[in-house]
Amino acid sequence: MIALLQVYVLFALYLIVFVMCVFALVDAARRPPRAFVDAGKRTRGLWLALLGGASAVAFVALPWPLGLGGASMFFVLLCAVAGGLYLADVRPAVAQYSGGGRGGRGGRGPQGPRGGW
Repeated sequence: MIALLQVYVLFALYLIVFVMCVFALVDAARRPPRAFVDAGKRTRGLWLALLGGASAVAFVALPWPLGLGGASMFFVLLCAVAGGLYLADVRPAVAQYSGGGRGGRGGRGPQGPRGGW
């Protein structure tokens, strides 16, 4: 009973890491390359390579029905760090320079959609 619960918890954690890495990869691909340089967060190509590799390793780590089940917990932890670092540090900084989308200005001024009082 406990062993089956552990398997389900581990599967859920691996799946969460995989979804987080894919979300970060798609978000990085949608941002303009210049925004990364302007924000001082390396280049978009570096982040795409890093997040692409993390997504691939996280997929390989998923148990057999979805993935291959062939990566250790250490590699999954590295994938979680890469995806989390992008989402917590790079994405908010790049969103300021992207224009549009969540986190960006999107045509709104600092006072909101209707301006100040």
